[in-house]
Amino acid sequence: MELDSKQMEFLSFERSQIRYVQGVSLLKDTADKWNDIWSFEARPDDLIICTYPKAGTTWIQEIVDMIQHRGDPEKCDQVPIFGRMPFIELILPKPFPSDLEEVKRKPSPRTLKFHLPVQLMPPSIWKQNCKIIYMARNAKDNAVSYFHFHRMNKAMPEPGNWDQFVENFLAAKIAWGSWSDHVRGWWEAKDRHPILYLFFEDMKEDPAREIRKVAKFMSVELSEEVLNQIVQHTAFENMKTNPMVNYSTAPTSIMDHTISPFMRKGTVGDWKEHFTVAQSERLDEVCARELEGSGLTFRTEL
Repeated sequence: MELDSKQMEFLSFERSQIRYVQGVSLLKDTADKWNDIWSFEARPDDLIICTYPKAGTTWIQEIVDMIQHRGDPEKCDQVPIFGRMPFIELILPKPFPSDLEEVKRKPSPRTLKFHLPVQLMPPSIWKQNCKIIYMARNAKDNAVSYFHFHRMNKAMPEPGNWDQFVENFLAAKIAWGSWSDHVRGWWEAKDRHPILYLFFEDMKEDPAREIRKVAKFMSVELSEEVLNQIVQHTAFENMKTNPMVNYSTAPTSIMDHTISPFMRKGTVGDWKEHFTVAQSERLDEVCARELEGSGLTFRTEL
């Protein structure tokens, strides 16, 4: 049964529950289909984009798509971002279609999205030696963005109030698990696999510099003109108003932009408007302990 977007608007939608896979908290429908996700068959020319949720995923997706289309926004704007890059482990309740099934029919080369920690990535991705782009964001801004995403996205578990969400974030009792395990696991994996590890804060500071890194990793040469077109097209202010990336075309039965827009602020340092001094200090302590010895550091302001 296939529904169009107008039919989907009237579907009732229950918030997901958390289930655990190998000790990592995931959405229930994802956990229920775990065998299918784990056995996903990658191809050698697949390009993988992975992030912890709300770490700049859509931003890096659009940058990659613009690089692939040599800076032509018209080619990128034909289909919403979620229709261009399948989100492999997102399993929505029926009658919503599954990207896990759709991707099998997608011609190569494919660009695929994941939020999984490194240890839960399907083995075929390592076997095929796929190139992977990973984007990380400082824990405080990441937590704030994830909280507001929970509020507006009815596919996510009930977030509670800010204080409750912070407790769950610190205890890794939210979907896709521990932030520190996620960023550290991928940081250490880059020494063994073809992984480009990027930071949200670096991208905000100098997008042209970081986009050059991405293009080089993808073996694409960009002229200055095309680079500038990509920088302009993927600026937050432009993406926020672009229906092909801001998720305004997603059914309101899933995402309610009147609660909070999908693209809210896209800044570094917004955490200061949410965290108490005590919460900030606790998260600092957790991050220092769990990232100790990794060489991994994050900026919480620019």
